[in-house]
Amino acid sequence: MMPLDAVHTVPVTKIDAAAHRTETDDVLAAEEPLEIRLAFGQPSHPQVQNVAVTMRTPGNDAELATGFLFTEGIIQQAADIIDCHQALFACAENRENTVQIDLAPGVNPNLQKAARNFYTTSSCGVCGKSSIDAIHTVSSYQPEKGAALITVDPALFHQLPERLRVHQQIFATTGGLHASALFNLQGELLLMREDVGRHNALDKLIGAALQSELLPLNRHILLLSGRASFELIQKAAMAGISIVAAVGAPSSLAVQLAQEFNITLIGFLRNQRFNIYTVPQRVAVI
Repeated sequence: MMPLDAVHTVPVTKIDAAAHRTETDDVLAAEEPLEIRLAFGQPSHPQVQNVAVTMRTPGNDAELATGFLFTEGIIQQAADIIDCHQALFACAENRENTVQIDLAPGVNPNLQKAARNFYTTSSCGVCGKSSIDAIHTVSSYQPEKGAALITVDPALFHQLPERLRVHQQIFATTGGLHASALFNLQGELLLMREDVGRHNALDKLIGAALQSELLPLNRHILLLSGRASFELIQKAAMAGISIVAAVGAPSSLAVQLAQEFNITLIGFLRNQRFNIYTVPQRVAVI
């Protein structure tokens, strides 16, 4: 169900081809800041640290924070977390804009894995990284190789974008959101998350999968509603995903990383066609 604060209605003036003016309302995808805080150390005197502020679409904030900490290599497993709660702090619109993750006693977060400034935009999660080395976290899950490779009928991939669109509630309303979707090898949609930021959508999805103890996702297909960037492939690798399909284009660095992690990367999945950039052996073509 779509969160009530995931969209905003605003007045708009529409101009048609004949220069006629119409006053009406338009529905936009919401974009608001979320501060992610981490509490760790002695339970009686925990150390609380601001990890990041990301611009996101409200909803699934606990999943977003969990997925962010995992895909950045700051935590290693769901059991590292004992609590996740939102706190209300004074701001212009009095919204819940902070989520705090409490770590289990004895868990030491690897905060140097995410050398970020405290602000990232919704359009590019890599902004604020000090260098490419800081992004290149190493996954605990390694996709299978050689004879163990799974194979998927190419006809199945053609069905995935439409199955995603059917479930994109906020996109259908606003046309302004990215989505990440997780399918099984039979093409059944298991999880889908939307956000104004493509990296947030994937963090929400991986956070939900981590909370549900589904990892590693090496027998699943990740579908991206837009392009495949380096950071999205890095996050997929952290979750052990072995097949990534994108409706849009991959970047050159995304292709290099997919090859390094033995991920099958598909791009331009639309109009009954697609390109395979890496590890084509997983697609059962003639």
